[in-house]
Amino acid sequence: MSKFGKKKKGMPAVNTAALPDIVFMLLFFFMVTTTMRETDLRIENPRLPSASEVKKLEHKSLVTTIYVGKSKDTERDGAGFNRIQLNDKIATAEAIPAFIINARSKVSEAEVPFMTTSIKADKESSVGTIIDIRLKLRDVNALKLSYSASKGD
Repeated sequence: MSKFGKKKKGMPAVNTAALPDIVFMLLFFFMVTTTMRETDLRIENPRLPSASEVKKLEHKSLVTTIYVGKSKDTERDGAGFNRIQLNDKIATAEAIPAFIINARSKVSEAEVPFMTTSIKADKESSVGTIIDIRLKLRDVNALKLSYSASKGD
């Protein structure tokens, strides 16, 4: 055996000096590009009726919301409390089946049974409008409904 052996070269150390810069750059990118709300309300904020029982919705990403109330822009959308909003536009009850089918196409087949339709209707909205919405939802087999309300006293 010789006095001088071969030195084994190991892997060089990874330089992590730029890592904080990259992390903060990614954090800043996601903060700038994230949207907080997908739809802008074109109806006035509904004054929800009070509820005696409140149940928290699970799978909030699988909730499709239909707003019913008075339009903010009465010149463009018409007056009255029976305006239906689907995403960012005022629609009629006939557009609800296509809206639900479009929402179903965006989720996997395993998540479809967990999809819930939330109806946020103003206190002064017509019950006939709510019934029309329910009938259109029944046509596309969207039977899991949630009527959003404010918490009772």
